[in-house]
Amino acid sequence: MSAKGSKLSIYAAIAANVLISTLKFIAAFFTGSSAMLSEGIHSMIDTVNGLLLLLGIKHSKKGPDKLHPFGHGKEIYFWSFIVAILVFSLGGGVAIYEGIHRLLHPVYELDNSNIIWSYGVLVGAILFEGSSLIIALKNFRKTNSKGFKKALEDSKDASAIAIIVEESAALIGLVIALTGVTLTFLTDNPTFDSAASVLIGILLVYVAYFLATETMQLLIGETATDEDIKIISDVLDDYKEIEFFGNIRTMHLGPDEVMVGAEVNFYNSITAGRIEEIIADIKKRIRDRNVKFTHIYVESNSITESTFN
Repeated sequence: MSAKGSKLSIYAAIAANVLISTLKFIAAFFTGSSAMLSEGIHSMIDTVNGLLLLLGIKHSKKGPDKLHPFGHGKEIYFWSFIVAILVFSLGGGVAIYEGIHRLLHPVYELDNSNIIWSYGVLVGAILFEGSSLIIALKNFRKTNSKGFKKALEDSKDASAIAIIVEESAALIGLVIALTGVTLTFLTDNPTFDSAASVLIGILLVYVAYFLATETMQLLIGETATDEDIKIISDVLDDYKEIEFFGNIRTMHLGPDEVMVGAEVNFYNSITAGRIEEIIADIKKRIRDRNVKFTHIYVESNSITESTFN
């Protein structure tokens, strides 16, 4: 997903979460529902997360400088990791605590007059969250022609992953909350509502774990996909002047930036001048195949040539 597409998805998610969190807190106040309170906290955290992702996208676009010669592309991964921590600590932790607290100290305030608040807010939230998720999925699929699951696994756009996963979790959480509120109303037993809050918390803890794992790999330098590495191998295979090559190393510097390093051995009969020409052509062809190969380093046994741009 492009930066523009990611921003559109984030803006849609923020707008939905601001409205939804306000309505959830109002409903929680009138109904005393712990599941509704947990959902309100969830939406409020998602709003903050969206703002942090926008900050990360903005900072990641900064160019190279003395302290950061490869640019600031990885900063989006840092802020995505912070998002995962917030989801875990504030989202999951508070929801589980609130659910357990209400299990130990039950409060029942649902009746015919205020159950309408719960149903109205939850159904409305499902519609808003669903619309936001549809926007995120459409933007994601514009730049990913693979199957959705495969594209999500291979994507290095941490902000796009965060929005899709968060919005999906939000919809699941709303269904859990709706179930808990309904069972509590039908049985006059607040245990169901409290249990729903605990389940929402567990869901958020899992989401946080998934996001943290994905962004951690990117922060410490995740390699490009097998398909991308094959592009490099295919280009190098085309040169009869190359005796053998290997040790192809790649690392993501951002969602749309990859650094490439490769060791190439030319036949002894190839002159230094010709080697320089071939290396320059290798770089051009690799970039032509995929523009995200922004930094390409080719090393040979007779001449070392690298580029920085």
